[in-house]
Amino acid sequence: MRGAGQILLVATYELGRQPPGITWPKAFLERAGFRPAALDLQVEALDPERIRAARLVALSVPMHTALRLGLKAAERIRQIHPGAALCFHGLYAPLHAPMLRRAGAVAVLGAECEEELVALAAALERGQAGRPAAPGKLPRLDYPVPSRSGLPAPGRYARLAEAGRERTAGHVEASRGCRHLCRHCPVPALYRGRFFAVPEAVVLEDLARQVEQGVTHVTFGDPDFLNGPGHALRVARSLHRRFPDLSFDFTAKVEHLVAQAAALPELRRCGALFVVSAVESLSEAVLARLDKGHSREDVFRAFGACRQAGISLRPSLLPFTPWSTLEEYLSLLDTFEAQGWIAALDPVQLSIRLLVPPGSLLLDAEPDLFGPLDEGSLSHRWAHPDRRMDRLQPEVAALAEAGAARGETPAQTFEAIRQLARGTAGLPHRHPAAHRPLEGVAGPRLTESWFC
Repeated sequence: MRGAGQILLVATYELGRQPPGITWPKAFLERAGFRPAALDLQVEALDPERIRAARLVALSVPMHTALRLGLKAAERIRQIHPGAALCFHGLYAPLHAPMLRRAGAVAVLGAECEEELVALAAALERGQAGRPAAPGKLPRLDYPVPSRSGLPAPGRYARLAEAGRERTAGHVEASRGCRHLCRHCPVPALYRGRFFAVPEAVVLEDLARQVEQGVTHVTFGDPDFLNGPGHALRVARSLHRRFPDLSFDFTAKVEHLVAQAAALPELRRCGALFVVSAVESLSEAVLARLDKGHSREDVFRAFGACRQAGISLRPSLLPFTPWSTLEEYLSLLDTFEAQGWIAALDPVQLSIRLLVPPGSLLLDAEPDLFGPLDEGSLSHRWAHPDRRMDRLQPEVAALAEAGAARGETPAQTFEAIRQLARGTAGLPHRHPAAHRPLEGVAGPRLTESWFC
């Protein structure tokens, strides 16, 4: 094997799951003859010995939180081993390339970059400086089966919580990228409306290896599992035939849940327990600014279709944007209570504030709305015209964090947030109505709340 122990793949945060930012690059490197080591800072301590042994350290930064933690990890890595070549890769890396190069990166790689990482490793092995390829059309890669050797066991990651019990959860990807151009999402900034299907045989072999390690539930981590509905259904059917007791969850846009409503019962029969969907807002004005591709009424249709199929819809939200109003925020809370959607909501979703990284499509659509890049927050600055909203957002975040620390139910934290919002609006305290559970749905979820 080439370069044994001289490449270290590092992840900092990937939603509490075995990180694809390690498993995919590791497989490509191993196929090329390298033997990379892995370090997952989600569940492992930073290991100086693994760092000192590395000639190349590749940090996975697929999202905002991962990059913030990655920058701190990079500083510590440089202190331990100043001679190591540092590479950042993932969705958020090229968006912040100038800052990462100042942080000491010899290469900054983005979407579908695994072959570029192999080329970088080979160049460093030959004693040459790494030269990342010039940006161009994304390549269609020959995907190997993700390599999970050397990572902590699946049981150390986020688990499925269902009906008072927890089960070991795994993670696979049936596709990468996204065909849509939602303006606030970092995926379009790199993929520009393209997505790539992972061969069914690769997905099933990855699943089989995880099942052997005790996984009984799996998350399809695709940006949108239903980007290619035919491929998704074939994978789900094959999964169920081979592993009839394996359950799964997936992510899909509201518009796909509406358009593919007839397919949802079959996905449920194949093992689907819940779907995460980017509802974002119930404001038509906000949905239009984000170019979400769905309407307020579509949200109700999606919830109804999932409920009828026996699949829980767990919404992600973006309630704090420059266009949101306090009145709309209160209406959102009232609607969630009236519709019985609270049990499927992670309260942290009520605190999410719009991030605008470099390359965001919002910068082209709204050039006068956003200020310069604040490298500390990794986002272009913006302020809400209603100062009450900017005061409310961190207070909601604090309530959500405190509620999670105390083990509150979603309904308890939700009610605290609603009373805070009503107080911010100058409205009196209101006694909550009896919370109605979702009909026919027990509220399955992962123990790691979705975040960005």
